[in-house]
Amino acid sequence: MHLIGIEEHFLTSEIDRAWRSLGLDRTDPSVALHAGACHGRLMNLADERLALMDESGLDVQVLSLTTPALHDRGVESVDIARRTNDTLAAVVARHPQRFQALATLPVSQPEAAALELERCIGELGFKGTMLCGRVGSRHLDDPALMPILAQAERLAVPVLLHPRVPPPAVRQAYYDGISPALDTALATYGLGWHYDAGLQFLRLVLAGAFDRLPRLQVILGHWGEMVLFYIERLAAMDRVASLSRPIADYCRANLYVTASGMFLPHYLARAAAVVGHERLLFSTDFPYQYRAGGDARAFLERCDLEGSAKAALAHGNWQRLTRGAGVS
Repeated sequence: MHLIGIEEHFLTSEIDRAWRSLGLDRTDPSVALHAGACHGRLMNLADERLALMDESGLDVQVLSLTTPALHDRGVESVDIARRTNDTLAAVVARHPQRFQALATLPVSQPEAAALELERCIGELGFKGTMLCGRVGSRHLDDPALMPILAQAERLAVPVLLHPRVPPPAVRQAYYDGISPALDTALATYGLGWHYDAGLQFLRLVLAGAFDRLPRLQVILGHWGEMVLFYIERLAAMDRVASLSRPIADYCRANLYVTASGMFLPHYLARAAAVVGHERLLFSTDFPYQYRAGGDARAFLERCDLEGSAKAALAHGNWQRLTRGAGVS
C-alpha cells in the first residue's frame, strides 16, 4: 500500500547559519537539538534520506523546513525563503515519485509570505505550507498574519501547524529548575512543544479565524497536540466563545491530524473518534522519530484499520486534501 509521510523535515546550511547569526543556538533549545546524526539527516536530501525511507517502508516524504523555520527573521527572510523553496523544488524535480514539499515562508512579512505561498503552489507545485506557531511575539491569530492564512484558504492548501519552543518567560516559569537537560526536554519534545502548537490552533478557533476563513484546513501533528484528548473540557468554553459553531465542530471541519511517528493504536482510535477517519494523515516526523526496523510500515500493517480506512490514512486523505492546490 502506497505510504505518504506528510510531516518530514529538512534543514539547509543557509538557514542553519541564519539561526546561529541570531544566537538561536543559545536561546532556542530546539535549535541546539538539531545536532549529531539528526543534523546530518536533516541536511541530506538525497541518497541517505531515500535509503532510510526505504528501510522504514515510506514511499513519499512531504518535506518541510524544521522548527523554528524563519519565524525569528526579518525582511531578509523574504530572499531566504525564496532560495529555500527553489532548492526544495529542485529536490522534488529530481525525485518526483519520492518527494513532495510544503512552502517555507517569510512569516514576519505577511504580505510577502502570501505572495511566496502563491508562487510555491502555482509555479513550483508545492502542496501547502508549514508554520511554527508564534512569529516573534505574535500568535498566529494576530490580524497582521491573516494574509497568510487567507492565501492558504484561497489556494485550497493546508497549513501544518508545527510546534516551537515556548517563549523564555514561559520556560522560566513552568519548565526550568529541574536540571539543564530535563529543563530543555520538558520545554521541547517532552511537553512544551505540544502545548504550544495545540494552543496556536485553539487560539485560531477562539479568535474566530475559521468563521472568517471557513474553508481553511489546518493540520496538527502528534495526534492533535493535546487538543483531541481534552475536547470535552474545551467544549465548556462554548458558552463564552461567541463563535458560529461549537468548538468541537471546528475539529471536524477545519482540522486534520497526523501521527508524527507516535505509532500508538489507541491514539489513532481517539483521533478517529474526534475528527473522523477521513481526517487522519500518516507521518513519521523524520528524522526525530526515526527508528530502524521498518517502523512506519509495521504500524500501518498492525493498526486497527482495514480496507478503505487504512488506505485513507496511508495516502488517500492526503491526496484528497491537496487535490485542489492552486485552485482559487
